[in-house]
Amino acid sequence: MKSSYKRMLATLLVLITVFITACSNQESSINTEKPEGAPDTWIADRTITGLVFESANDAGVEMNEEILAYIKERTGITLKLQTVTNEDSTEALAAGLASGDLPDFVAFYLNNSGRPEMSLLLKAANEGMFHDLTPLIKDTKVYSKYLDKDYLPADTRDNIMFRKEWDGASYLVHMAINRNGGDAGRPTVGGLYIKKDIVEALGIDPLEVNTSEELRELALKIKDGHFKDDNGKEITVMGPTAWGGSDREWLYNDKVWTGVSGEKFMKDENGNILHEAQTDFGIERVKYVQQLMKEGLMSPEYYTMEETRAKEGIVNGSFGIVSDMHNYMPENNDMTYIPLGPIERVDGTNDMVLSYKSGYAGWAIPSTTEMPEHVMKFADWLASEEGKRLYFYGLEGRDYDLDENGKPVVKQEVLDLIESNPEEAKKLGFRGVGAYWGEHLAYTDMDNLADFGEISYGDNVKGENTSAATEILDLYKYDEKLANARVIDGMTVQSFLYEFEGDDGQLATALTRYDEDLLRAYYAKSTEEAQSILDETRKNLEKNGLQKFLDFVEQKEAAGVTIKF
Repeated sequence: MKSSYKRMLATLLVLITVFITACSNQESSINTEKPEGAPDTWIADRTITGLVFESANDAGVEMNEEILAYIKERTGITLKLQTVTNEDSTEALAAGLASGDLPDFVAFYLNNSGRPEMSLLLKAANEGMFHDLTPLIKDTKVYSKYLDKDYLPADTRDNIMFRKEWDGASYLVHMAINRNGGDAGRPTVGGLYIKKDIVEALGIDPLEVNTSEELRELALKIKDGHFKDDNGKEITVMGPTAWGGSDREWLYNDKVWTGVSGEKFMKDENGNILHEAQTDFGIERVKYVQQLMKEGLMSPEYYTMEETRAKEGIVNGSFGIVSDMHNYMPENNDMTYIPLGPIERVDGTNDMVLSYKSGYAGWAIPSTTEMPEHVMKFADWLASEEGKRLYFYGLEGRDYDLDENGKPVVKQEVLDLIESNPEEAKKLGFRGVGAYWGEHLAYTDMDNLADFGEISYGDNVKGENTSAATEILDLYKYDEKLANARVIDGMTVQSFLYEFEGDDGQLATALTRYDEDLLRAYYAKSTEEAQSILDETRKNLEKNGLQKFLDFVEQKEAAGVTIKF
């Protein structure tokens, strides 16, 4: 296994090196002399190349030529994006950083500082692989907000961008930061969904199913009801997430040792921080899952089904319960499925919890980049009102018009094309039609209502009040839950992993192994075999410093750091 893994990384490294070499062989001249008649937004006549360590769709490297031409006209910049196709984006990032020579900027997943990418990025930053961005940020209009202590959430500010040991320097940019704290953004209902016709047939209130045992009792009734899908075939009672097989908490929140962070750390009744491996919750969840499978309530492919088959199952109504989807999924425009639950967390709560602000993904400028200030200025333009409107709505006149308040009004023909031929619509090349190239540099300082006059693309034209998405919000009592939502700001436990173990990474690996071992335990032949798997993975965590790490985090909390569980 190790040999195979090394060969895979070596192959990936070769592919990345070939790409970088190809980029370096391209025209690399930079002309900073501003042409006569150029707009104030002009930066330089040069190519800026980005290497994106994300999935192909998220990377959005295929760009519309008219949009590229607009960018060139307004800034002088020729933007080129590339990604490395690999199932594991973290492995791709590791290989890319190991190559030692990178293009003008790199982009990557980084929900929070507890992501596995963080240790790789910190190591690279500490070894001088990235430019210090703080002096560059000071000269920007949008990104300069990041220098305001109250603008960034705590994790972004203290763990990702302005770490204490960097003494004011910053090497990583965190993205998807809301302009206003506690902003829920687009009203979204995720989690469990159930077929509406089953709810009507059984005469239940789906929002009153709030424990895993109540869910199992409901699942048994669904099984006894012999409900059929659109093709006349008997349904699978519990299907996977809309994105395929995955171990997510929604199905059994009250059997997962976590709060809203999903990291499997919580406090016990004595106030001690414990990992799930130090509790009985792992084996209790295994027993629950094995019971569901034995009773024929859960698909054997629940944790392994690929996304295409999961989506097909939703379209055909083949699952009684979907373990995670949301109200904007086009596969559910007919409202075949409506919200179920939510199941309570282990602390007995199931209320809405909002982060003060949260981030998603990030980027950095390698130290080898010539004139890095151009990249920062370009990112700032993309994050401006003009740049974001281009990224979100496309080109004025072609894709939208402006109303009397200067807000974009989506053209009906674009909405019609999205409905009739989404792949063709995507070629128009902006976020509203599913092209995500701007996510890397433009997607931050978010306040869609203020910037665009609507929360979601096309709301004002589509008539969102009559859409399935909004009907689901009403069914879920979203406004009521939002009014009573808790807003929290702080660090998650795993935010401190790198500070605790540095480049070693053994505990981080052991924590990842725990999740993998849980999946093995679900499919174990007996409870005894499952318990043996969990005992072994707990010992592995202990061997790699779990308790010392928990003591370290408790010291942080005692010093005044807010910990989110």
